[in-house]
Amino acid sequence: MRTRSRLLLAAALPALCVIGMSTVAAEDEKPSLVPAKATMSNHILFGAVEETAAVYRFGGNLAKPILWPLKAPNNKEVTRDWPMRLTASGILKEDHPHQKSAWFTYGDVIPEGVEIKHKRKGIEGIDFWAEGPGCGRIVCVGTSDFHLGDNQAGVLTHNEWRTSEGAKIMDETRKLRFFNYGKARLIVVDIDLWASVVPITFGDTKEGAFGVRVAHSMREDRGKGHITNAEGSVGEKQCWGRISAWCDYSGPVEGETAGIALLASSDNPLPSCWHSRGYGLMAANPFGRAKSGFPAMKGKMDRVRLAKGEHLKLRYGIFVHLGDVKQGKVAEGYELFKKMK
Repeated sequence: MRTRSRLLLAAALPALCVIGMSTVAAEDEKPSLVPAKATMSNHILFGAVEETAAVYRFGGNLAKPILWPLKAPNNKEVTRDWPMRLTASGILKEDHPHQKSAWFTYGDVIPEGVEIKHKRKGIEGIDFWAEGPGCGRIVCVGTSDFHLGDNQAGVLTHNEWRTSEGAKIMDETRKLRFFNYGKARLIVVDIDLWASVVPITFGDTKEGAFGVRVAHSMREDRGKGHITNAEGSVGEKQCWGRISAWCDYSGPVEGETAGIALLASSDNPLPSCWHSRGYGLMAANPFGRAKSGFPAMKGKMDRVRLAKGEHLKLRYGIFVHLGDVKQGKVAEGYELFKKMK
């Protein structure tokens, strides 16, 4: 596929749109357009007003595409900046270098009939969750921009899931749409996994899939943060491994409270269990079964399999907000997310 070296996205930001309220602009008032640049070299910028709200990065030494930084409407970063920034922030010892801000991947992808030369311990197929020798890579091979009206802008990306030796085992189309709602921002991510090469089975592990690693100050264990799911359960013990429509991580960031919620579409063919930890990880996992240890999947052995040529489509959202889960109107944000086509 030929890739375009430079693209220009026009991101329309509805400044008068407020979550949970109906606001109509005057007839002569037009939404302002804020440009977002996309370059095939390594990143795509999403802007809100005159600020960078998020950057989608790929290529180079990255093992998978990531979103970093992710900023709340007060321009403060809500995800961990290590190891992207060479100097670790804060006084806590860093861990899990593969948990880079925000991502989509999975820890055990089994390409049927493909010889795996460098198997990792405990992994039946290829580990795309971890990074290092023997791990797979998700490589962005093309992008194209689109503009679907005055209230959104986005980018369509094409990824190849490859073995550690560089052989493609699966294709993916990933569409990202960015919305600015004043006190909240929403990124909708549509994922289309295509078993274009061989049948694909998703192994049984907790390590997946659509995840974020929050800023240290927001952590539940050593910070002052809180994990909350759609049922109102609070804390790792009450949220980990449970099925829920969304999960939120909120806490202080540089003296102000902010949060980030991950949203799982009700139209997804698979429900998501939440791999949410007090140390700052929060991930929606639609593939884990009994071996994952998720309480909601106890006794379930039906692994997800795609025959050659089949597609699996998933939709997730990233809702970045001011305040805690209630002040940030996460439940209302999810209802808005549900209505999107």
